[in-house]
Amino acid sequence: MFKAILVGADLKQDGTIDYYMEELYNLAVASNLEVVYSITQSLNRITPKFYIGSGKVDEIKRYVTNLNADMVIFNNELSGSQLRNLEQILDCRVIDRTLLILDIFAKRARTKEAMLQVEIAQLDYMLPRLVGLTDSLNRQQGGIGSRGPGEKKLELDRRRIINERSNLQKELEDVVKNRQVQRRTRDRSNIKKVAIVGYTNAGKSTLLNALVDVTSHNEDKKVYVENMLFATLETATRHIVLDNNKDFILTDTVGFVSNLPHKLVESFKSTLEEITEADYLIHVVDTSNKFYETQIQITKDTLAEIGVHDIPTLYIYNKYDLIDHAIEPSNFPYIIVSLLDNEAISQVLDFIEKEIFKDYEVVKLLIPFQEGDLVSYLNEHNNIIHQNYVNEGTVIELELSQLQKQKYADYII
Repeated sequence: MFKAILVGADLKQDGTIDYYMEELYNLAVASNLEVVYSITQSLNRITPKFYIGSGKVDEIKRYVTNLNADMVIFNNELSGSQLRNLEQILDCRVIDRTLLILDIFAKRARTKEAMLQVEIAQLDYMLPRLVGLTDSLNRQQGGIGSRGPGEKKLELDRRRIINERSNLQKELEDVVKNRQVQRRTRDRSNIKKVAIVGYTNAGKSTLLNALVDVTSHNEDKKVYVENMLFATLETATRHIVLDNNKDFILTDTVGFVSNLPHKLVESFKSTLEEITEADYLIHVVDTSNKFYETQIQITKDTLAEIGVHDIPTLYIYNKYDLIDHAIEPSNFPYIIVSLLDNEAISQVLDFIEKEIFKDYEVVKLLIPFQEGDLVSYLNEHNNIIHQNYVNEGTVIELELSQLQKQKYADYII
């Protein structure tokens, strides 16, 4: 396990540096690093050569030597020349927060689309830092930040990296087209779409698994869950069918983090489009994190960046079982729960049902006996309240959406 020292430059000096350093620590742990020391410096301006002051660089050098650190990770995004200058002085690997996140994404990507998205983001990161990164990776092979394009791209010049990115982008576009065809098929069915959003490790995948378990008991439909940042990157979509035959599409999206690299957001936009087309959002919040209000705002900002506006949202304040004090949510509507509690899942599901199906109305249809196939279809796909037979046919009292009311208008009595 590599030993890492964390460094943060506090430019804003607004009291948020502790939050960002704690998050950087969690990112390092998620990348299987041992953090041996953490150090910050308040700055009024960035130093062009090292980003931080030269005196602080000397101090970090002593910690690197005394603690046998393998690398230094900056919370701030560094230029290629800054990376090179710092490594020459510190005599160890230096990476920044962006490269650390990209490395985690490269480790966790499983689908072809996710792997292409990450590699494109890595090339975008590498291009303006080509000289600094080349020196860095040539001096120490392997490890954090050299995954994916890493070593195999070191010999490429700028033009070859641009060509490589172009080829990857075309390949990604083909993959995205196939997924968009699947999405259009779902859209034509007019089924409601619900997207789960929130900070990474807030409990989004836990919620999806719980809803799958309650409604279908199908273990194969569950997704991987682990108590770490960015445990999964793939967007998981599941068809949820309730006991009353109402159904909706539930999508679990990649989690957010503060200062998520812009190029990474750009690369994953095709995946995140699932959120923009949702009828309803479920924003999962980790109340056990003392900075959860900050995480809520970060998620909102990221959603705004990808074009999500005015979509009705339920806030689930999760992990309430892990705290010993009351909380006062500032976002509505909300539910305060532990998603490990089965009763809480029922509460969440009831709320979702009331919200996304609130345009449904109870109506009566009279269907002639010769149209028995329609009766069978409605019994299979709708919430039937009452059904009886009269001389003219079958009378069905059931819930219909506004679109279904138009479709079956000729049968309404």
